[in-house]
Amino acid sequence: MSDLERYLNAATRDNTRRSYSAAVEHFEVNWGGFLPATSDSVARYLVAHAGVLAVNTLKLRLSALAQWHISQGFPDPTKAPVVRKVLKGIRAVHPLQEKQAEPLQLIHLERVVASLQAEAQDASEQQDQPRLLRARRDTALILLGFWRGFRSDELCRLQIEHVQATPGAGISLYLARSKSDRDNLGKTYQTPALLRLCPVQAYGEWLSASALVRGPVFRGIDRWGNLGEEGLHPNSVIPLLRQALQRAGIAAEQYTSHSLRRGFATWAHRSGWDLKSLMSYVGWRDMKSAMRYVEATPFTGMTLASQPLL
Repeated sequence: MSDLERYLNAATRDNTRRSYSAAVEHFEVNWGGFLPATSDSVARYLVAHAGVLAVNTLKLRLSALAQWHISQGFPDPTKAPVVRKVLKGIRAVHPLQEKQAEPLQLIHLERVVASLQAEAQDASEQQDQPRLLRARRDTALILLGFWRGFRSDELCRLQIEHVQATPGAGISLYLARSKSDRDNLGKTYQTPALLRLCPVQAYGEWLSASALVRGPVFRGIDRWGNLGEEGLHPNSVIPLLRQALQRAGIAAEQYTSHSLRRGFATWAHRSGWDLKSLMSYVGWRDMKSAMRYVEATPFTGMTLASQPLL
């Protein structure tokens, strides 16, 4: 790979690159389209998947096709009037409400953490190291994901060398890149220690149990309790969270990794945080993005007075 290609690849995030590659493959292999494409074939591709794929998914497919044509030096067929008009028509005929992850309410966070702590206690008494490690890891991942409002890919990219935790005080987490860090400048996130549901304590207990000193914070654990060398894949966070919730007796089908982020945003909004403070803490740049995460339904569960405050 030439230096030019290396820098061009670095400018595109890994998740975006994978999504674009899958989208081009879907057009060419699954649907049977030809590249370079014509505006007519792209329009027919949209029609073939109208009502089957969400409009946002179709827009991502168009972006991928556009990027492929531009990078290969071909005219971009997705900008043709017929393509734009077909997409507009699909949006009008198939107005689907955007699906959002169920926010993890604080009462459910408390319940799943209590369940994981009970698992850890039982595993310690039974000298079941694999089960103890999973309970400690999952507790730390869920609490950090909630109180910091991290995305799954951000949790999976955390490195021990970039985390400074002070018991009873707080935790500092540095991410070299994230979705909200468009210029790849890196950003440090701070979270204080809490009296209950404390992410700092959970992180310390995970490191103590795992004896990790460097590399990815969150890793896979095999049946014998061996830790993987690589960090967890972001796609593994959803089943990890759902399994923990199910073991705690919570119906988990509507929860995804975004439930942690939405849960914190909803809690903060109901606790009286102004939108500007919430956007700054989580890392949103525009109000529209923030409001998509804030759950507007009436609060049920723990009262604000009983909640740990940041």
